[in-house]
Amino acid sequence: MAKPLSILFVTSEVYPFAKTGGLADVSYSLPLALRELGHDIRVMAPKYGSISERKNRIHEINRLRDIPIPIGDTESYATVKSSSINNPRSKVQAYITTNSNYFDAKKGFYADPATGLDYPDNDERFVFFGHSVIQTCMLLGWVPDIIHCNDWQTGILPALVRLKHNDLFAKTKIIYTIHNFGLQGDFPMKTLTKTGFSSGDADALSHKKKVNFMKAGIHFSDCITTVSPTYAKEVLADQKLSNGLSDVLKTKPDRMVGIAHGVDLNTWNPKTDAYLTKKYDKSSLENKAPNKETVLERFGLPVHHDKRVPLIAMVTRIIDQKGIQLILDAEKDLFKKDIQFVLLGEGDHSFYPKLEALAKKYPEKFSLRIEFDDELAHLMEAGADMFLMPSKYEPCGLNQQYSLVYGTVPIVRSTGGLADTVTDFDKKTGEGTGFVFKDYTAKSMLAAIDKACKHYDDEEQWNALVLNGMNEDRSWGRAARQYSELYRALMKDML
Repeated sequence: MAKPLSILFVTSEVYPFAKTGGLADVSYSLPLALRELGHDIRVMAPKYGSISERKNRIHEINRLRDIPIPIGDTESYATVKSSSINNPRSKVQAYITTNSNYFDAKKGFYADPATGLDYPDNDERFVFFGHSVIQTCMLLGWVPDIIHCNDWQTGILPALVRLKHNDLFAKTKIIYTIHNFGLQGDFPMKTLTKTGFSSGDADALSHKKKVNFMKAGIHFSDCITTVSPTYAKEVLADQKLSNGLSDVLKTKPDRMVGIAHGVDLNTWNPKTDAYLTKKYDKSSLENKAPNKETVLERFGLPVHHDKRVPLIAMVTRIIDQKGIQLILDAEKDLFKKDIQFVLLGEGDHSFYPKLEALAKKYPEKFSLRIEFDDELAHLMEAGADMFLMPSKYEPCGLNQQYSLVYGTVPIVRSTGGLADTVTDFDKKTGEGTGFVFKDYTAKSMLAAIDKACKHYDDEEQWNALVLNGMNEDRSWGRAARQYSELYRALMKDML
């Protein structure tokens, strides 16, 4: 039997402590799945001001108190605390970085909730966090085989390891997973002084005349992964999608791997989901109906008992990437249809008044909740008939996979992970799991919604389509095994 590996999984958010999107779900589910494969894996993340230490059972570790952290010419102090993430089968140790100025005093994770604007010291905050990761390993006397970093917030960590602490971590391999190339952590060149690196390191750390944390992560990591095979191909082929970083990636093409996420079936499972009005599985699809009624009631929309009216849901960050503009562009034709539409999310404040105006204009067809509500998100996955993801680009996407598990038919644009996980329904063969459109236009999206609505009118055919999705294996086991094999391939010279 292969020797278990020691793995430190470093992330800026992890469920249930902090969540803005799919990164938090991955940071929860993948470590637990890797733990089930026998690896010694631990998670490390910051503690933002909105996280309750009592609720999340976060407590102090004496030897990890008041750790001095350099930020340029100044010094600040981290206290790293202990907690865990759990599911019914596994438990993973979590280390939580605290600091009154950088994290505890800020309710938002990356942006001020009141204004939606990024915190001006985000560069310092995540340089500080990166240093705290290294100091934690040193103080614990634990040098992992693998350090697995995620997204721009941890991109500076591989640089800190290789440029400042390589003697200690000489045998450690670094994997850097990019969940979204659209957010790269780019800052003015003066940020270089805050990192403690010299001007001689600037080329490896900068891109387009800015310090770029993602570029640093790519340059100093042993392997780069992204979150679906199609997204990996798209990024390598499209300079715009990668903001020019595809040139950096192309210099090391053998180091770029696309691995699609799975679904944590302990958390997302209609048979056991405590948030649902009525639980169900593929043998009791009639129990979706009470959940639909609850969703409609929560959103203030009428419940139709006399006819089949499809309920379309979106649970999303309200940002341009997610196709919000297509909804606005399609307004007249979309709400002519005999449908109901609910949207839950938060993000770009400039979209809020436009969406609120739609809700006022079509009060019986469209309702909006500008907030993050995990319980309602679960309920919407169960209660909706269709789940819309018209993304401009989508690295992986989890909600379309949740939808398949919950018997809610996805309508998606063929991009990134959406293309890898949803197949277009073919009436003749009965094969397919959803409705897929190609062009990023309101017209193309509306055609897919039209097609879905027509199939919805045939209840027998619709139920067969629903079962196609529910019968697929969406668990994290496949992705965890791929990561485990990748770790071992990197470590083969060391074991």
